[in-house]
Amino acid sequence: MELRELGRTGLRVSAVGYGASPLGHVFGDVPRDVARAAVRHALDLGVNFFDTSPYYGGTVSESVLGDCLRHAAVPRDSFVVATKCGRYKEGFDFSADRVTRSIDESLARLCLDYVDILHCHDIEFTNLDQIVNETIPALQKIKESGKARFIGITGLPLNIYTYVLDRVPPGSVDVILSYCHFGINDTALVDLLPYLKSKGVGVISASPLAMGLLTDNGPPEWHPAPEELKSACRKAADHCKEKGKSITKLAMQYSLMNNEISSVLVGMNSVEQVEENVAAATELSTSGIDEELLREVEAILSPVKNLTWPSGIQQP
Repeated sequence: MELRELGRTGLRVSAVGYGASPLGHVFGDVPRDVARAAVRHALDLGVNFFDTSPYYGGTVSESVLGDCLRHAAVPRDSFVVATKCGRYKEGFDFSADRVTRSIDESLARLCLDYVDILHCHDIEFTNLDQIVNETIPALQKIKESGKARFIGITGLPLNIYTYVLDRVPPGSVDVILSYCHFGINDTALVDLLPYLKSKGVGVISASPLAMGLLTDNGPPEWHPAPEELKSACRKAADHCKEKGKSITKLAMQYSLMNNEISSVLVGMNSVEQVEENVAAATELSTSGIDEELLREVEAILSPVKNLTWPSGIQQP
């Protein structure tokens, strides 16, 4: 598995990252032995980056991931763990007091002395000035205490990143985690990459399948995408199926093609899913992507290119 540098952190993370939200039973029950086997297999295949949050499954994802990593019994410096703060089952709370308590709770669930990355989770749901003036300074203190090595911010709208990074002291945010903005249907993140590089900020992308849009089964009922986008993605998936190909594999490979994005997080909850995603990455590095199929799918999706959906509160 290819390892990529993450900004200026010195961390080297696997191109395929392990999204641990499914371990919180977010998409159905995952028996503990199945979860342990999936994480163990990921480690064996060179996946070294694991992402979770207290929000996923109402803290269950963190607890299960902690158990899986402990059960795998590998050295702490052989894997990278990111968790988050500010978003919880009970709602959003980005206050200094809450995020300071949050890291201790997360470390206890993960059975770790420190996390490699601590993100503010979905910051568009609070006034961004609170993130700048209160949350990031609190996270800096957590970093100084050694409980988190690096600090990140996450969310859907891309303008949140420039807003915060232009207002915090240089070097106080190490990483951003963007989702649904680097895939076949939406590459809006690419326009932001030179800016992020100039700030020395590492880039992680999540949801290469656009939260289910780029799959044979299609998105869940609650998916917030406009109907026009859902319909186009359905057409693209059907086109791939007619050709005996998988839109999921194509989408995963496409998301791995930009080396300025250090890791692509994909949710996994079984050995089979781990093998499928790692195989897609391996095939990409040995024989490349199916260029003809990619062109056809891009043509189907071109009328909805970069079409997104609203997320968060109205900022002042």
